[in-house]
Amino acid sequence: MSLSAPPAPAPRITYGAVLGSPYVARLLGGTLTGRLPNGMAPVAIVLWATTNGGSIAFGGLLSALYGLSSALAQPVKGRLMDRHGQTAVHLPATLLNSALLVTLPLAGPYGGPGLATAIVVAGGLTTPALEAGLRALWPSVLPDHRLRHAALALDTGTQGLLYIVGPLLVAALASVYNPTVALAVTAVFGLTGTAVVAFAPPSRLWRPTPSAQSHASTAHRLASPGLLLLFVSLAGVGFAIGAMNVWAVAMARQHEQELLSGILPAAFSTGSFLGGLLYGRGRWRGTTTGRLIGAGIAFLAGWLPLVALPGPYAATTAVAVPGVFLTVVVACAYVTTDSLTPAGRTSEAYAWLILSIGAGQSVGTALGGRLAEQPLTTAALPAAGAAFALVVLLAARRRLGPAGCLNRRGRHRRPPRGRCKTP
Repeated sequence: MSLSAPPAPAPRITYGAVLGSPYVARLLGGTLTGRLPNGMAPVAIVLWATTNGGSIAFGGLLSALYGLSSALAQPVKGRLMDRHGQTAVHLPATLLNSALLVTLPLAGPYGGPGLATAIVVAGGLTTPALEAGLRALWPSVLPDHRLRHAALALDTGTQGLLYIVGPLLVAALASVYNPTVALAVTAVFGLTGTAVVAFAPPSRLWRPTPSAQSHASTAHRLASPGLLLLFVSLAGVGFAIGAMNVWAVAMARQHEQELLSGILPAAFSTGSFLGGLLYGRGRWRGTTTGRLIGAGIAFLAGWLPLVALPGPYAATTAVAVPGVFLTVVVACAYVTTDSLTPAGRTSEAYAWLILSIGAGQSVGTALGGRLAEQPLTTAALPAAGAAFALVVLLAARRRLGPAGCLNRRGRHRRPPRGRCKTP
């Protein structure tokens, strides 16, 4: 009989410990501030266009072009960061983006719709890739994988706040002043937040650590079947979010309560924020792949009550449920992406993940708009996107790898191929 005491359980991770780690609060706060224009610019662009005599359709087109061009440029900026570092990419991008947003009001009197379209597209293309950059920094800032797990969940969950605070702030500025002021404030937030991140030592000194093997098979390994299937599934997740936004507008019109078009997405984002807080504090067993699929099942189940066409109050409560599990899906997707990506290309891989969700969201919004006059179909579209995501995840589960592949030392070291067995 052994007299030795059993090993003490590891202390529970708290968000105080995460935020108290060096540079974490600065990087997270700077990234959220710098990405606030993602929630502000599309609304400010629409308000500017309509205030200056443009139609809602033209304003909506400009807003969509801004979001689409921003998403499409993410992988390019991720690749550049992997080659030249973060500061060399972030600072020129934010300077150009801010200058273009401030310049947009000049397009009305001097260039008309053509110039406005060109400025908006260029502004989207120069949006700083702060989200992908932050995800690439976590391994060097937080070597403890438990702290990194909590930081990733907190980071993912708080993103929903951007799409609550951003539109409200733009609406207030446009109401008190005018949309031109809203565009200027949007530019200031982007420039300030990006500068806070870019000049922080972890970002300024960050460099990927490529391995000899990654140089030999970089292109092949980044386009591995596991990553491709993961990104395809995340397009389904984005489709559900885009369709949900259109469904919210349809609900507002059906019940003649315009506030529902904002309340329903806000409830979804609030659920995402709370889900991130809960997930980051938990001590979860099993593999990341298992959690990813489990969250995908719950994400799908959360959308099903909408098919019953609930009233406004029930719908507001119901839509928060898939929001809770969205954070778990995205957080696990980032961990899985990291485990499947070759050394030296993590920023690019994260950018492709962001693009996948954004592209799916655009398709969901477009299809939802075409079917907006059919209440049952519109309510079912988010579940259809979630079902597509789950089917692809189930098909890819043997290629996604266990979470144990990620618990390694160093910033970007990868185990030799074949060492990580699928669950």
